[in-house]
Amino acid sequence: MSLAEHFRPGIDRHALRLVKRLMLENATQEWPSFVLSFLLLTVVSVATGLTAYLMKEVVNSVFLGDDESAIFFVALAVASVFVVKGAASYGNAVIVARLGLRIVARLQTRFYASLLRQGLDFYHARRGGEIMNRFLHNAQAARAVVEMVAMSFWRDVLSLVALITVMMVQSPLMSLCTLIIGPPAVLGTMFLMRKVKEFARHEAEFVGLTSAILKETVDNVRVLKAYTLEERKAHEMDRAILLLQERALGIARLANLTVPMMEVLAGLTIAAAIMFAGLQVTRGEADPGMFFSFVTAFLMAYDPARRLARFNVEFQRRLIGLELFYEMIDTRGSDEDREDVRDLTVDKGEIRFDRVSFAYGESPALHDVSFVFEAGRMTALVGPSGAGKTTILSLLERFYDPTAGVVSVDGQDLRGVSAKSLRERIAIVTQDPQLFEGTIGENIRLGRLDATDAEIEEAARAANAHDFILSLPGGYACEVGTAGSRLSGGQKQRVAIARAILRDAPILLLDEATSSLDTLSEVAVQEALTRLMKGRTTVAIAHRLSTIFDADHILVLDGGRIVESGRHATLIGRGGLYARLYEQQVDRMQRTA
Repeated sequence: MSLAEHFRPGIDRHALRLVKRLMLENATQEWPSFVLSFLLLTVVSVATGLTAYLMKEVVNSVFLGDDESAIFFVALAVASVFVVKGAASYGNAVIVARLGLRIVARLQTRFYASLLRQGLDFYHARRGGEIMNRFLHNAQAARAVVEMVAMSFWRDVLSLVALITVMMVQSPLMSLCTLIIGPPAVLGTMFLMRKVKEFARHEAEFVGLTSAILKETVDNVRVLKAYTLEERKAHEMDRAILLLQERALGIARLANLTVPMMEVLAGLTIAAAIMFAGLQVTRGEADPGMFFSFVTAFLMAYDPARRLARFNVEFQRRLIGLELFYEMIDTRGSDEDREDVRDLTVDKGEIRFDRVSFAYGESPALHDVSFVFEAGRMTALVGPSGAGKTTILSLLERFYDPTAGVVSVDGQDLRGVSAKSLRERIAIVTQDPQLFEGTIGENIRLGRLDATDAEIEEAARAANAHDFILSLPGGYACEVGTAGSRLSGGQKQRVAIARAILRDAPILLLDEATSSLDTLSEVAVQEALTRLMKGRTTVAIAHRLSTIFDADHILVLDGGRIVESGRHATLIGRGGLYARLYEQQVDRMQRTA
């Protein structure tokens, strides 16, 4: 490795591009704050320089002179400088804090909008905890970068310039001698940067890992306790925290190496300055005021110089967080439409798969399948796990596009219609209905946001949900809890059906909608589903084959292919895969009876 590579600048071009992007993206809305902050920092730096400069007058007028009016003037000037500096520092701190908070809010809004544009593949590839960590933790890195640039960096640079100016005015020769501290400090800081960047990225990864473990624990606490996995999860978290601690400690060690380095260099330089200036004073070549002013300026310059030496270390750490945040914002949404799409119009509601193939990465899920879901009728999808049933629903909702073939509704290729218009014409009821934080009424209204209270109640009655809703405290205003935790499985399912009824979409998708319910709940839900399916093109994934005896058509899948099709009685008579699946369920029911 060459010397130039070894001591390459700590803030590389990529980092500078990140900072430039952050500033320019917010300059239009926030330029008054940026300008005012810079002006206030200029006032602070000038006041800092004046503080050191006035030390000459303090020594010569107060301690060596006998003019009382001069003493009063100098004291007033010193007090005024500190008042102005304090007011400017406070004003700048408030402005920069407000600026940072506004930028974080703007970035988080963009981050969430980016999440909503992503397809299912995006979420399958990432932990929920990682996404949450980037939204909450890495967003604060943007605020830290703004505050470090708009306050710490410019404050220290301007203050250092002002104090060096004072030193040059008092003694140019001594000033040039003291500047020898600069090159060793810069080279030493550059030497530390490469390791800091590596440690900072690892630290961000482990913060995301701990967030993911914590979220997984909260989301699955019931299963975790049921299988007595507390010790295992505690071990996972302990290991993640230990790794995070090691990376943070590594950064701390590197960051704090700048302190002794600067202390040694500053000590040697101050000693040399004292000796040189002291000799000048004793020989009558300079007055004591000049000496004290120079030394004061040098000592005051030490703090901003030391902070600037450490600045690059902490700045690099924050830039990693900003980089990870922008990485998520810049991820192109796989759920975004092409520019030439049109809205879907549903006349009959016929759905056709024409020689469709699909694969999840390298794993094929469907192989050249062709079939039709007839308009206004119910078609059931049956088959073992991994046969391709859920993939068919995902393609129909355009969560994915087929790798080959065409999926169409009433002759319209779904790749040519907007995802929004397609999904507005589909209602779905799943095995595990998803309810959102809020009331029962609010969850039903999600089916159609402009629905009236009367329409919500009508949908609930059709879903066999009205009576149990009224029995709850608050009725339709009853809070469902996180993910519907205050409702039973059957109650959640009926609320989800009411939501689907309210949507009044021509296409209905049922993903094993009754497989997890007890017998009584299944009867109530099945009655509601029968009302919901009437007149709609219905596609149902069936786990319990008893729920599809009356289906107009049944497609049997295995290994991503259609191996049988027909009605229940026909398929039983053939003695194929469907008949075997049915016999297995009958045997299972008899053994558990």
